[in-house]
Amino acid sequence: MKRHDLGRTGIRVPALAMGAASLGSIYHPVSQDEADATVAAALECELNYFDVAPYYGLTTAETALGKALKGFDRKSYTLATKIGRYGDQDWDFSADATKRSIEASLGRLGTDHIDVIQCHDIEYGNMDQLRNEALPTLRKLKEEGVVRFVGITGYRLDIIEKVALEEKIDTVMAYCTYTLQDRRLAPVAERLAAAGVGVLNASPLGMGLLTTRGAPSWHPGNERVFELVAAAARLCTLAGTDISELAMRFALTTGERHGIATTVVGTANARNVRENARWADSAPDADLLKQVEAILAPVMDAGWDVLPGNGGKAGG
Repeated sequence: MKRHDLGRTGIRVPALAMGAASLGSIYHPVSQDEADATVAAALECELNYFDVAPYYGLTTAETALGKALKGFDRKSYTLATKIGRYGDQDWDFSADATKRSIEASLGRLGTDHIDVIQCHDIEYGNMDQLRNEALPTLRKLKEEGVVRFVGITGYRLDIIEKVALEEKIDTVMAYCTYTLQDRRLAPVAERLAAAGVGVLNASPLGMGLLTTRGAPSWHPGNERVFELVAAAARLCTLAGTDISELAMRFALTTGERHGIATTVVGTANARNVRENARWADSAPDADLLKQVEAILAPVMDAGWDVLPGNGGKAGG
């Protein structure tokens, strides 16, 4: 597994990181035994960066991850969680909420420190509160050694780039913006990486969009995007493969050239972990990629708010 520097943090991250949201049974019930097996498989495959949040499963993902990591050497993995988002429409970047959230996360995760603490989906919270309360609180906790590095996450690339540079943030995680269909993160990641910010790309399958099943009913995307991705998926099936594999191989093997340190992929299945790790080591079929890109050309880089239709910002 290739490893890259996470900005100027000094952390070396695998090209593929483990997203632990699924451990919180947010898509289907996941037992602790399944969570344990998934985490063990990740470490076996050298995927030792784990990303989670209190919001995922309303704290159950953190609890499951903490139990699964029990017994493993704390120095053998990097642990990232979040503050600020606690429900579908519940953001709180106040100093008090930030302190309480971190204390609770430490307990659920069974650790005395968090490697990367991230302000969750910042564009939907109070920006003044974020800048004047959450970030100063996190910086103080960084001085105390409770957290090692401070990050932000979100979908709106203009907002997260501006905040990251102005506030001298250590890491940025954007989601659904470096995929087969939407690559808007690429130039942003290049600028952030040049400034020493560690960049993480989450959800290379576009929250279920780039799968044979297609986007789930709650997906905030656009009907035209759905239509053309479905056509691309059919082409992949005819070629004897799966659009998910093509999408994963694309994101995992090309992000590095744009300054993306790692791609975060969620699963609660040990077999999927091993398969994803295998995909991270080889590039996509060039001819098939070219054909898929031709199909997607009319909606390439079209985000949720770009085309008319049922689009809209996630959480809005």
